[in-house]
Amino acid sequence: MNSEGKDTAKEWARALCHYAGEDEMFFQEFWAALQNSEPVFKEFAHYLQNRDFLCEYRISGYTIIDIMVWQMDHFKARLDSGDHDMVQNKDKMLLMAFDTMLKMEKQPEKYVHSMQSETGTDYPDKY
Repeated sequence: MNSEGKDTAKEWARALCHYAGEDEMFFQEFWAALQNSEPVFKEFAHYLQNRDFLCEYRISGYTIIDIMVWQMDHFKARLDSGDHDMVQNKDKMLLMAFDTMLKMEKQPEKYVHSMQSETGTDYPDKY
């Protein structure tokens, strides 16, 4: 990606953080991590350009869509408990999916375990 494209991606990342309710420090950390991960950056840039998920990069078999679905499952559980910070904030859900993918790169076992064991409450015999 050329420098103009990177500048556009940076400004979009900043705006996404803002609309997700995150501060400048979060943005700086997110942007630094994004620049240090070519495959996640490619997924991010593809979404920016196409408003669609590339799903080319997998970590332990999981794509960005898998991460979003897992987070939505968690969101439903938090909604049941009264935590509504993502109710109307699709920007936050998108941002947190990319942020989780960046963290998952560094600690895949931790996130795979969470994705396989920490699910929402919307199926029979959960408890």
